[in-house]
Amino acid sequence: MDTEGHVQVGRTEPTVQADLAECKLVSFPVGIYKVLRNVTDQIHLITLANNELKALTSKFMTTFCQLRELRLEGNFLHRLPNEVSTLQHLKAIDLSRNQFHDFPEQLTTLPALENINLEENEIVDVPVEKLAAMPALHLINLRFNPLNAEVRVIAPPLIKFDMLMSPEGARAPPP
Repeated sequence: MDTEGHVQVGRTEPTVQADLAECKLVSFPVGIYKVLRNVTDQIHLITLANNELKALTSKFMTTFCQLRELRLEGNFLHRLPNEVSTLQHLKAIDLSRNQFHDFPEQLTTLPALENINLEENEIVDVPVEKLAAMPALHLINLRFNPLNAEVRVIAPPLIKFDMLMSPEGARAPPP
């Protein structure tokens, strides 16, 4: 684990990414806020994949408000804080293999969001109308969720983006 993140120098400004994947984290380490406090505006990618996170705090969302990509797959998350709405530049979020029962509707307020991955959760209902109104959305992955029949019928004619769904009753292959 590199607590200072990996620095990538782009043409215009350096961007910093924090990779804290597979660290058995149960929460975001408070010390990381201090280590990264001078570069939070430059952090465009945070990876917290395959940890044991049950929740993210509002402080996490408001501190890293310049994120373009957030990778949270393989945790125990079941909801997002309301402050996720501060991530106005977020283009992609990976929430696959978590424990969402309800679609995180705060995501529908993010104007730059292009890709949402919610594969392998327990989501039954999806706010199709709100998703259809998202200006930048290209893809939402809802494979291996127990989506209700209404979503399967209503969504296709209303949406302009790709919605990936498994056949009704399909189960994810074992890991």
